[in-house]
Amino acid sequence: MPASTALLSRADLDFLLHDWLRVGELTDRPRFAEHSRSTFDAILDACADLAQDRFAPHNRRNDTDEPRLVEGRVHLHPEVRPALDALAEMGLLSATADHHVGGLQLPHVVHLACAAWFAAANVSTYGYAMLTVANAQLICALGSTEQVTRFVTPMFEGRFHGTMCLSEPQAGSSLADTMTRAHLADDGTYRITGTKMWISGGDHDLGENIVHLVLARTGADDSGVRGLSLFIVPKFLVEDDGSIGERNDVSLVGLNHKMGFRGTVNTVLSFGDGTHRPSGSAGAVGYLIGAPGEGLAQMFHMMNAVRLEVGACAAALGYTAYLKSLAYARTRPQGRRPDAKAAHLPQVPLVEHADIRRMLLAQKSYAEGALGLTLYCARLLDERDTAVEPAERDRAALLLDVLTPIAKSWPSQWCLHGTSLAIQVHGGYGYTRDYDVEQHYRDSRLNPIHEGTHGIQAIDLLGRKTSMLDGAGLEALDEEMRRTVATASQLGPELSAHAADLDLVRARLTEVTKLLHSHPEPITRLANASIYLEAAGHVVVAWIWLEQLVALGDRDDAFARGKRSAARYFRTYELPRVTPQLDLLASLDRTTVDLNPAWL
Repeated sequence: MPASTALLSRADLDFLLHDWLRVGELTDRPRFAEHSRSTFDAILDACADLAQDRFAPHNRRNDTDEPRLVEGRVHLHPEVRPALDALAEMGLLSATADHHVGGLQLPHVVHLACAAWFAAANVSTYGYAMLTVANAQLICALGSTEQVTRFVTPMFEGRFHGTMCLSEPQAGSSLADTMTRAHLADDGTYRITGTKMWISGGDHDLGENIVHLVLARTGADDSGVRGLSLFIVPKFLVEDDGSIGERNDVSLVGLNHKMGFRGTVNTVLSFGDGTHRPSGSAGAVGYLIGAPGEGLAQMFHMMNAVRLEVGACAAALGYTAYLKSLAYARTRPQGRRPDAKAAHLPQVPLVEHADIRRMLLAQKSYAEGALGLTLYCARLLDERDTAVEPAERDRAALLLDVLTPIAKSWPSQWCLHGTSLAIQVHGGYGYTRDYDVEQHYRDSRLNPIHEGTHGIQAIDLLGRKTSMLDGAGLEALDEEMRRTVATASQLGPELSAHAADLDLVRARLTEVTKLLHSHPEPITRLANASIYLEAAGHVVVAWIWLEQLVALGDRDDAFARGKRSAARYFRTYELPRVTPQLDLLASLDRTTVDLNPAWL
């Protein structure tokens, strides 16, 4: 099978982007007026080719030849830098950025589809670009003109790379316990001291410089998340003319050796330990973004974009694992059908067995549902930023707020399960390094952990996103689902049945959410937030599938029949999971709250 065919389905991307999300309509807006369907398709073609030619070939080698520390320097696989340089040369690092900073002003939804190609081909190498883009976008949105010129322009050119430095060894995801400090210097810069942990892309020689975004405290007495500020801390200082200056006081402490996602180096960094002394003094030079105390809100400008992209990467990994297991099942002879078991009959391909078809349909329903969900959210980004009417922008922002935890976590959980099924379809061979699917599983296992764990996303969804503004975000989502149900109910028995099943769990989800919000004790209300996230995610993806069925119209080719089969599978096999989960939530069960840790 051609490499590009084993990565993603271009037919599916075309359907999702053009037939369902109608991205061509965006070109009527001033920001996207220079684009057309032909430019969108050309960019997607170029990304598919680049992913196949420069990213996919070294995916396995990037895993086996993982980053290593040699005499204080990080050594990466030699094919990583040429791939990233080629991506930068295409202008993809600044694809969604404004023209005045060298951007293409590409819609977010098209850019995310492009990103899916690279994630499917080689998520570890693409990880460097993903972090750099998110870093640059934050500085563009919140930094000064001088900061944009000094740091963003070279990042978009591929000369500098970016990171985000939040976690610390003693704090992990609990950012309120951040200890890194920033002390104001006489020249208006800050001197940063502290240690950061789990920093992807934290040290390497892929470019001239690395631009760290660092959370730190500016006062000795401030505490909690309100005391955090955000700083630009480059590995090398940058002179006024843009040239590389002296080494900043940022040093590499060590590397973390991971289960998967190995090609993206993961580091422990020390800021301000005196290893390097810029201008003769210890302390890493940092530049404040915006005002003091706004760091966490600023960082989430970056984090939310990254979380959506994590969901898309999870979908892409699930998608390529599905396609590879499908190709294997079509070509691997194994056994005979139950109704034709005579020994003299030839063996049949794996795909002829019902249980194999079940696993393939499950993967298809997860991967295509997840990709649809993340692209829908990217379309909301474009609506939020460019819709003509302010009310339309506000509504898109509400929907995006409530859907982001789901768009990050649902693909991360269920496309991971899909890659597990891909291994199962391969049987013993899937458990070996001779086939790609075992690496896809290891790479996918990071997605429910990084950029906010599954549990953190669950608490965010139930504790904040569904209750903010008196539940306006959830109400907007409920209205969208009811609108789709009303449309689908008039389109024949298959869609009507799907609509009816969705409508039942939609109403139940709203009812249970209100019940949970009314409970006075946060510890009880949030005890089973992860189950709430999983139930809400299944309801949302069932809606995404119904949306796709409506968009198919009367189409009746193999592609459309495959879509209908996957949607039917999801409605019949997956959606019934939701009812017992909602029943458990409604019972306000305290099993985990009342448990004494000593009993474990």
